[in-house]
Amino acid sequence: MPDRDWWAALWPDPEGVLRQVGVEPDMTVLDLCCGDGYFTAPLARLVGGRVYALDLDPLMIERAKVEVTRQDTSVLQWICADAREAATLLPEPVDYVLMANTFHGVPDQSGLAHVVKASLLPGGYFGIVNWYPLAREQTAVLGKPRGPATDMRMSPDAVSAVVEPAGFRTARVVELPPYHFGAIFEVIE
Repeated sequence: MPDRDWWAALWPDPEGVLRQVGVEPDMTVLDLCCGDGYFTAPLARLVGGRVYALDLDPLMIERAKVEVTRQDTSVLQWICADAREAATLLPEPVDYVLMANTFHGVPDQSGLAHVVKASLLPGGYFGIVNWYPLAREQTAVLGKPRGPATDMRMSPDAVSAVVEPAGFRTARVVELPPYHFGAIFEVIE
């Protein structure tokens, strides 16, 4: 997991990124694979604490808790579990599921898309922040190549091809410079 300086160099305005991918103040959100809380804390501030934060790694959950406390906000519930269990562990369906910087590494992306759909309210959204499929050597942060291996990176069309069959439509794709895009999917009935 990159450190705070790295994240801040890549995204100096995490709340701005959240707004760009369609998170709105009145939503209830699942931060899926929340990691160390870089987006969790601003997300909690943006939606008034109506956030569930899930990660597989208990150390990441602890780091995220520290960051949320440091930023003087809160979440509804911390969930330490596999992302594939999200739908059964959430106490309620949510308006939005955010997944930042991890979809490319999910072994069963189609299966996870189905889990996300089962976690959402009708008309809910699934926002995926992902690296563009550029060579890793082209995506330097603080002077070093960063991000997943080149062969793991996915285009917006490739992400749509995996997610849409689970019951979504691509609502829009937004640019998140310098190296990312946000693909926002809406549940269809």
